[in-house]
Amino acid sequence: MIVDQNFEPDNGAKTARDTRADRSALMTPALLRDLIRIGDLALVGLLGCTIYLIRIHPVEPERLGQYFAALVLALLLLAVTGQMLGLYQPSVIFERRLRLGRSLAAWALVFAALLAVAFALKISDVYSRVWAFSWFLMGTSALGLFRIALSMWIERQVSNGHFANRTVIVGIDQQAKSLADHLAQGDTLQTRILGIIEDQSSRIINAGAEYDHLGDLDTLTDMIRAGEVDQVIVALPWQETGRIRTVTYELAQHPVTVYLAPGLANFDFPGRTYVSISGVPMLQLYSRPFSGWARIVKGIEDRVAATALLVLLSPLLAFIALAIKIDSPGPVLFRQTRYGFNNRPIDIYKFRSMKADADAESVTVEQATRNDPRVTTIGRFIRRTSLDELPQLVNVLRGEMSVVGPRPHAAEASIEGNPLNEVVERYAARHRVKPGITGWAQVNGLRGEFDTEKLGRRVEYDLYYIDNWSVWFDLVILARSIAIIFGDKEAY
Repeated sequence: MIVDQNFEPDNGAKTARDTRADRSALMTPALLRDLIRIGDLALVGLLGCTIYLIRIHPVEPERLGQYFAALVLALLLLAVTGQMLGLYQPSVIFERRLRLGRSLAAWALVFAALLAVAFALKISDVYSRVWAFSWFLMGTSALGLFRIALSMWIERQVSNGHFANRTVIVGIDQQAKSLADHLAQGDTLQTRILGIIEDQSSRIINAGAEYDHLGDLDTLTDMIRAGEVDQVIVALPWQETGRIRTVTYELAQHPVTVYLAPGLANFDFPGRTYVSISGVPMLQLYSRPFSGWARIVKGIEDRVAATALLVLLSPLLAFIALAIKIDSPGPVLFRQTRYGFNNRPIDIYKFRSMKADADAESVTVEQATRNDPRVTTIGRFIRRTSLDELPQLVNVLRGEMSVVGPRPHAAEASIEGNPLNEVVERYAARHRVKPGITGWAQVNGLRGEFDTEKLGRRVEYDLYYIDNWSVWFDLVILARSIAIIFGDKEAY
């Protein structure tokens, strides 16, 4: 958190005036945005011109017009692409974490567009490939270095009081503290917390020394009139409607931006978006996964992948079945009840990996451990490689499972006698989609035996997958699943 070091909590008015930021009247966020835009275009343009003058002009001066046209087109495309990708939005410019992806993506898209235009017009042979690719590579490096230097400069300027919105929080209880902590740890550098305002002395006594108390509403009014505050965030408990109305009406008389902070519950759901329902803003906590076209695409993906894998792996499946029969007496497959989509019980199929009389593969759910004596010789191999899960392709064809999704746990699974949904918060949210043969948690090393900590991490990965699903994501998980079949030394 950026907090001025000269605060004196017992003298709010004096504190605010002593810490008035030395803000530049010339350099504003809007001007900085335009200068960054000009800097990007200047870098790319100067590099293109320089490489042309060194490599091309001495031998082909007559092509000046053609190269000039390419440079102008590139700059126009970069300006448009940068705007479309939000390169010059304050949320990007003042982001706390350095991210070069958007800037480099914009330049890559411009270069790809130039190549497409050259091939479409059949003029690609007019331009030197050395010039083109030197320009692209040097432009990529220059834009990256420019963004790094810019980020360092902006951070230094913000720490000196420039650019950041000088912010006062109205409220002193847990809601205001949670908000201040969230802003201090957030992604943007554009919020500078001056302190808090609270005019009820009973609350101030229990406030602690975490944030500076500047005074009451009269002090805040003086600070605003003195030009020392850019924005005010009202962080009062939502049930205190009368007090919120009084404070906001008072602030409405002054030229300052005013926000009403969310209630405490909102801090448990960071990153959620607001939607308007009948004109009332609502915090959308969750959306129905795989709805509309996503549901159709996911269903097609599952059926196609399961059918293809069953056909391609049929020799391997037959060989595993034969090996299990030879290795130990008993059935090749076994069924086990697990919870599937919408928490409905389903019977999943697996290759038998334990001795036929091992009750863990029939009705109970005692987890296998390392060097478990119940596991057969062939069973140890197919468990380590996850080949014992392949019969679940039949469950996929039956519509009970997906190829990729959260792995289902046995119906009676527990940790120290406690059901899994009582051990880890939001565990049941995994059942919002069909379970999978492999999943994001499994390819990140979370396979096999689990405890409370490991189960919690599994749930985090599973919910991330549900919130970020795409066909490409599924393909990545499948590729990683194949890659670790013979490389996972921790599985057993």
